[in-house]
Amino acid sequence: MKNNAFFLWSGIVTCAVLASATLHAQTAIIADPVVGIDDPIMGTKHDFTGLNERAGVVAMGGVAFSDYGNPCVYCHLPPAQASTDTTTLGGIDGWNRFVPTTDYRLSGSASLDAKLRSPNSISLLCLSCHDGTMALDMVIFKPTDFATENDRALHMKMNGADDITSCGKCHNGVVAHDISVKVIGSDISDDHPISIEYGGLNWKDPDFKVPHQANGFNNGVRLYNGNVECASCHDIHNSTNELALTVRREALCETCHTK
Repeated sequence: MKNNAFFLWSGIVTCAVLASATLHAQTAIIADPVVGIDDPIMGTKHDFTGLNERAGVVAMGGVAFSDYGNPCVYCHLPPAQASTDTTTLGGIDGWNRFVPTTDYRLSGSASLDAKLRSPNSISLLCLSCHDGTMALDMVIFKPTDFATENDRALHMKMNGADDITSCGKCHNGVVAHDISVKVIGSDISDDHPISIEYGGLNWKDPDFKVPHQANGFNNGVRLYNGNVECASCHDIHNSTNELALTVRREALCETCHTK
């Protein structure tokens, strides 16, 4: 299944180069081809470019991870590689990240009627950072103007461990803000099911509301090929709501559930 809609997210298939835009050392920004440099992701926690300047520290981009100079390449394939079959390189289908080698523990709830399976591409994209097993900057294709030979970053993982390769070394709530809430890990059995068929399709289950259209609800909660994914409820291109939720927390659950 090809999930080329972005999670997290915003339905962007690939990114376009905006030749007239620059960031830092005249590096071209790759951004939403429609929104461009006004893309709401710019300047948010999911925009890894220029974090040192924004946070007022020196231990982020270039030290903890590589600052590639554009915010989209950490997830999206660069335009020159947009047609590449990344699965032949060990990548997540349609994305610029490698498939996690994690053996995820799925929900075992007896109340679920739909079959649980391994996470689909768009959810694997989220997990490839948030399960804490791969470096944040571990992409398949780096920008062509990035000098790999000069890379001195530690390539740290979003992991709460106290070691040199994990963000938890500093982000423990003492030295820097605690990142443990953002680390999902490999046990996703106690999280909302993902990559699961939505129960409200074709009025199958009265406990779920019928979506307004095939790809979800009018308020922004989305379905991907009829499935609930991480990006159904989270949209990293819109930081209006806490936790990058597509709608406010108090209205989220009742979008789909009748009770």
